[in-house]
Amino acid sequence: MKTKYSIVRDSIKSKVLDGTYQPNQKISSESELMEEFGVSRHTVRLAIGDLVIEGWLYREQGSGTFCADRTESALQLAGEKSKNIAIITTYISDYIFPSIIRGAEKYLSENGYNVSLFSTNNNHETEKNVLETILSQKFDGVIVEPTKSSIANPNINYYLNLENQNIPYLMINSFYDELDPISITLDDEKGGFLQTAHLMELGHKNIVGFFKTDDKQGAKRMKGYLKAHRDNQITIIPKNIIGYKTDEMSTKPLGELERILSMNNIEWPTAIICYNDQLAMKLLDIIRERKLKVPDDISIVGFDNSFLANISEVKLTTVQHPQSELGAAAAKLIVELINDKKGEHKKDDYKVESVVFEPELIVRNSTKKINA
Repeated sequence: MKTKYSIVRDSIKSKVLDGTYQPNQKISSESELMEEFGVSRHTVRLAIGDLVIEGWLYREQGSGTFCADRTESALQLAGEKSKNIAIITTYISDYIFPSIIRGAEKYLSENGYNVSLFSTNNNHETEKNVLETILSQKFDGVIVEPTKSSIANPNINYYLNLENQNIPYLMINSFYDELDPISITLDDEKGGFLQTAHLMELGHKNIVGFFKTDDKQGAKRMKGYLKAHRDNQITIIPKNIIGYKTDEMSTKPLGELERILSMNNIEWPTAIICYNDQLAMKLLDIIRERKLKVPDDISIVGFDNSFLANISEVKLTTVQHPQSELGAAAAKLIVELINDKKGEHKKDDYKVESVVFEPELIVRNSTKKINA
């Protein structure tokens, strides 16, 4: 349990980091802080004293306590130099993320940068803590994978404070619309279209789609699924669209497939589209438990072409994700943004722009033509 002193201290520091207190702005008085937190003057003074020692605040005799200037120019004048990049991803050691990170690390290390890795676990509170850590230290640039990118983000102020401190950042896999940042993404809508159109070419019409809805990638892949139905003039069956959130991903899709397969087999879908290969592997287990075979009884398509696509006896038809190539592109672009900020690009027409990778369908043996 946090002490009263640490609650006051962390709250003031958070207001510095999210930009509520701007450089050289006077913070709340001791009396105001005492009333706000219901603590003694001694507790407030201890908290402020620590933040002054650490360089977050400074005092002016007779005037009060002020937010210190921790912008890049001020830190440079103080002699603080670095060549550090922060990489924030939703996960670090799972699934395709090691490949993305390796691609970025290789390029950055070759260019003399130190890399610090952070994971949000696709959780907004963890994202906030990570951003506070990054803003507390000195980084030349930040590569970020957004957390739950399809819903309103409570941490936008922290990203705005990165901008205020002139720290370049870019987003990978998705981005927050509010910020309109430089980004490195895959065309997820086209990927969802490719998944669906492939099955339709094989004669499938009753296709269930599982889409993760709190990440923008899932929403766009669903859009591609719908577009393929419309373009091929195939009726969209609303109950075939199954959405799930991050905290439901280990339970809801599996439960929904079990429910579907418990119905009369006349109503069974002939094919399944998955948000990613990870989900496809879990659904394969449910299908096996029902003594069904892929692709003879049901076809299944994944997304990402991860290492999982080849590990089981069923080799997964899936959409290629650039993985290490995306990581390398993000690393190159963040270095370009840093150089651009320093004025090291000589061409007047030079402009750093976002990159969108084209998806490619990798066909293996988890899909087949439907029996007429």
